[in-house]
This record gives sequence, structure tokens and C-alpha cells, in this order.
Amino acid sequence: MEDRCAFEIQMAARGFKTVCGIDEAGCGPLAGPVYAAAVILNPQDPIEGLNDSKKLTEKRREALFEAICERALAWSVCAIEHDEIDRRNILEARLLAMRRAVEGLSIPPDFALVDGNRDPGLEAETLLIIGGDGLSASIGAASIVAKVLRDRRMRAEAERYPIYRFDKHKGYPTKLHYSLLDAHGPSPIHRQSFLHKWRARQGGGDL
Repeated sequence: MEDRCAFEIQMAARGFKTVCGIDEAGCGPLAGPVYAAAVILNPQDPIEGLNDSKKLTEKRREALFEAICERALAWSVCAIEHDEIDRRNILEARLLAMRRAVEGLSIPPDFALVDGNRDPGLEAETLLIIGGDGLSASIGAASIVAKVLRDRRMRAEAERYPIYRFDKHKGYPTKLHYSLLDAHGPSPIHRQSFLHKWRARQGGGDL
């Protein structure tokens, strides 16, 4: 745990009092929104086991999500819907979700640790960390919040559109997902801008 708090400890030593971690979930799927979360952990109440959400089981993610919600100093999440992703492109949508997540924090951060190599353009001083969800406790916490809430959303979408089985693949481009697209065509929540490869395989062009 101490290793994953190194960035937070370094920023505290520099005098930053509120350090938030920022990450997203859902950049790669063919359907549904992209989620971004921002989390300010309580350095006096460390949460054990924070890590890249993809390296955790669903059960462990859910347990850590509850701990984050109860024990973090502040957390916020933002979802950018499929149609706005189509209008903007996924990179712009991802960065917008990050900015909005930070704006939603009840405590304004004075430093931000961001997963990846793209600066979202925050008011707070920012450090970009490639693979940050596995290196920083704060970013790991944000990755868990974003992943858990997006997965819950896609399970709800599976109830609205059961033939697409979004609860199984969460919108990601799996073999099952492509087979269901072949059988039924796109749903109302598919990202049209992400379907070029599938349409090419069908022998069709863009809509």
C-alpha cells in the first residue's frame, strides 16, 4: 500500500493538501457511456487493496467501491453518453468526463494525479502517470469507482435491451458482442462512430 501512496506522499511533502486521483472506464466499448471518476482519499484512513480495477475481481471491486464511498474525503463521477461520444470523439469525451468529475468534487483539489498521457485541462496542477491506476492509490480508487458504476449501468442496459446481453460483455468488442450485432444490428446505445469495422465486415458503409 505504501508503494502506491508514493505519489500522494510526494505531493503532500510539496505542500498540496488535497490530492485527487482521476481515471476513466469505458473508452474501448462499442456501446454505452464512458465514465470518469475523481477521488480524494483520506491519508489518515488508508484503504488496503486499491489497484487497477481490471486486476481485481468483480467481488473485490464492489467491496472496495463501498469502502471508497464511505471513507474517501470526496469522490465524484461523470458519464458521457454514447451520442455525445459520437459527436465529439472518444478522446474529447474522456477528457470532458474527467473535467466534469473533478468539478463535481465537494472539496476542490489543489493537485491532480491523472491516469494516462493526456492532460484533461484542469484548474489544479496536474501530473500525468501512464499506468497510474496500478501505481497510485488515488488513481486506483478512481478506476474502481468508474468501473463499478459503468458496469452497473451496463447491467441496467441489459434489462432494457436483453437481446444484446450487455451484462456479459459490458459493451466491449468481444466475439459474443459481434455475434449479437450480426444477428440484431446496433442498439439505440451503440456508438455509431465505433462500428466502422463491423459495418465493413457486413459489406456496408457508414450511416
